[in-house]
Parts: sequence; structure tokens; C-alpha cells
Amino acid sequence: MEPIRLAVNGRTDIGQVREENEDSIRWHSDSSHPFAYVIVADGMGGYSGGAMASQIAADTLQQHLNELLGDTFLSCSPQQQQLMLRAALIEAIGNANQRIVETKNTRPQFSQMGTTLVAAVVWQEFLVVAHIGDSRAYLWNAYGLQRLTRDHSVVQEMIDSGQLTPEQAQQSQIRNHITRALGVTEDAEPVINSWKLTEDALLLLCSDGLTEYLDDHCIERVLATHRPALESVYRFIDDANQLGGRDNISAGIMEFSNRPEAVARAVDDAITLKPKKDDVTVRKS
Repeated sequence: MEPIRLAVNGRTDIGQVREENEDSIRWHSDSSHPFAYVIVADGMGGYSGGAMASQIAADTLQQHLNELLGDTFLSCSPQQQQLMLRAALIEAIGNANQRIVETKNTRPQFSQMGTTLVAAVVWQEFLVVAHIGDSRAYLWNAYGLQRLTRDHSVVQEMIDSGQLTPEQAQQSQIRNHITRALGVTEDAEPVINSWKLTEDALLLLCSDGLTEYLDDHCIERVLATHRPALESVYRFIDDANQLGGRDNISAGIMEFSNRPEAVARAVDDAITLKPKKDDVTVRKS
């Protein structure tokens, strides 16, 4: 088997309208092991509150993931490592949720804050994606684009029930109403799914400041044609800003290759997500 190569890049931008960037993004690729991650959080809750919530989430996940590759982890079997990686994500998200809730309880001026979160982690050929809210993860390969997350939003529920088409949802006045977020309830409800990467892959993580303007077809076209692939994050940001930039915009990309000479492609795994019943509705500012 050829050695696995991972490369990452990211960018966040305030956009054309907002006075503050409430998005946070982190990315990392280990220099000694086939390990990389991208984290995107989109905060909400008024002046400074959203920025604080997203920063808490991103920093907490980054800390947990940076501590993962210890002697115990590296000495375990691949199956054990996969379980440890999922467990680390679950623990990190729970801790981030707790920290946000505690901050809200001690600082009343931030009582409305919360954040979406999407994180993609690759160890060897194992990919784990965790998300809550409407920040998204995509995977692109020679077969096309696959969305790895399903939005926790009112319009997504309406699409699922047949009340809206995806095209109608894109224009809906309630498209920014989400049904799950970190910091809203005592218990976080992230969705965590995993896949095995069998071919070269591009992974894109982004906030809804990007997907408000670029649909899946536009995203696929950029990922398929923009080279170097890692620099597509700048193209995504520029495109969203040129189309209006009403929200903060964040994009992170990970390039996975197990063939050093290849341009990154992606896996063609079947993806099935089972949405859970949501009981909280939050309007992002």
C-alpha cells in the first residue's frame, strides 16, 4: 500500500455585511503520522456572544484532538483506534457544550449564544465526521460530490417531509433557523458518522455563509476544477463575497491521497444518515 498523504487548508472571512466574524475554523495535519482534521463552527447569539461560542467549540475540539496521538493510542489496534477517535470526538463535543452553557450561566450578556459545529478527522484511512447545526461537510471524488451531513434546520425537516423542494429551501425566509446547536441545551446531540477512505479524496467543510450562495453543483464544479485543490478555499470565499457576502464565510479543505502521484479524488461510499427528532429551534442571527 502506498503511504497516505494528508494536507489541509482553511480560511474564514467576515463577509460584506457583518460587523464581526462569529465563525471559527481550525485545521491541522500531523507531520509524523497520517492524521489530520478540520473544524468549522458558526456562532450565534448577538454581539461577541456568537464569536465566543464558536471559539470555545473550536478550541475545545482542537485541544482534544491534539492530545489524541499518545503512546496508548498508537499502540492500539486499528479497530481500537477508530473507537478511541469517535470517543474523543464525543467527549470533546460534550465538553464544548458544557463550557458554553457554563459561560452563559455566569455571563448573562451572552445568554443567547450558541454555535453550530462540523468536524472531520482522518486517521490512516478512517474518516469520522461529527456535526450539529447547519455547517456542512462534503466529499468529492471522480464519481461526483456527496454531502456527508444533513442540516439540523427547519427547512431540512420541511424538505424531508415533502413540504419544500431544495430549490425552494434555498430561497426560504427561515433557512437560517436551526434545530440543534451547541450551548442551547444541557446535552449536545451531534451526529457522528464514519467511513473508510479507499481512494483519493477531497473533503470540504464550510459554514452556511458559503452554502447560502453556492449550491452543491457550484461546489462540485470548484472542487473538480480548481487546482491546487487546497487553494479552492480562497475561491469559495471570493465567490460568496461577490454574490453578496451577507454572512461570515468559512471553508476548510482536506486532501487525502494514498497514491502520491495522484490528484485528490474521493471515495464512493454510500452515505445514509438517520435524522433524529429535534426539540429545539434556534434562529441564527
